[in-house]
Amino acid sequence: MPGIWETNMNFSQRSRSFFKTIAVVLALALPTALAISSADARVGGGMSSGSRGSRTYSAPPSTTTAPGSTSQFNRTYTQPGAGMNSAAAAPARGGLFGRAGGFMGGLAAGFLGAGLLGMLFGGGLFGGLGGLSSILGLIIQIVLVVFVVRLAMSWWQRRHTPQAAYANADAGAGPGPQPTYRSGLGGGLGGGLGGFGFGANNAPLEIKPDDYEAFERLLGDVQTAWSNEDVAKLHTLATPEMVSYFEQDLGQNRARNVVNKVTNVKLLQGDLAEAWREGETDYATVALRFALTDKTLDRNTGAVVAGSEQPGEATEVWTFARRTGGQWELSAIQQTN
Repeated sequence: MPGIWETNMNFSQRSRSFFKTIAVVLALALPTALAISSADARVGGGMSSGSRGSRTYSAPPSTTTAPGSTSQFNRTYTQPGAGMNSAAAAPARGGLFGRAGGFMGGLAAGFLGAGLLGMLFGGGLFGGLGGLSSILGLIIQIVLVVFVVRLAMSWWQRRHTPQAAYANADAGAGPGPQPTYRSGLGGGLGGGLGGFGFGANNAPLEIKPDDYEAFERLLGDVQTAWSNEDVAKLHTLATPEMVSYFEQDLGQNRARNVVNKVTNVKLLQGDLAEAWREGETDYATVALRFALTDKTLDRNTGAVVAGSEQPGEATEVWTFARRTGGQWELSAIQQTN
């Protein structure tokens, strides 16, 4: 019965190929998973958590310390709503292609709907490409779409030119990029620290040297309280929302019978991304690059199960908040990309 043997041999070959593929994937994924678990052990769990007031859903400006982008929040109590400015509520879309649809949104939807109807009735997205006439028809349709889009964009720009000029004038009145501050040898806080942050419908806020010192102090105090699993202390250093996330992460560590220790925290470089006032609350978002020793220990034996005794570095974007007359508290931690 050669047919049966041939079938079994083909099946065996496919099975071996399948299991080899699985083995390769696991071999590549395991070191990555271990590295992630080690990097995510420090305070905040390596995630972006917390709230930045009305700017929760808008990315903070890049800085010298954190020149790339920041991750969107994985955990936040703040929900997009009418109380937020348009940039915060819909950072990815707006203007001509706004969330409400707008002129171009309806136009694009019309073209897409026409294409989908063509597909449903057997004509394909653009009426089929079965011959030269279909290709020419497709080209003509594309040219027409581009032409209409250009006309619409020109019309929209002419209509909104005065508003755009006013917005650019406001932006030009700002002080430009914020200065950096450092700690360590020859350090202390740098000069010219009267930075301002500007945002839609938010009052500018001046950040003084004492504020920068508070940010640096909070960086170390939060890490120490986290390492000691001192929730009461964390309540004096962070907002209730952030403390709730810390408690979740500490609970997961206890369930795994481990404890995370973050020591030797030292600020290497930091600079202000933006600062603003909303009602009675002040906000300051700061990029921080700091050295630390991050290790996770077995609660019973004290053996290192993740991380190491070797110091490393991390760059994160922290947002601090304070009520009028109060002290700064940690309001959010965002990871950098």
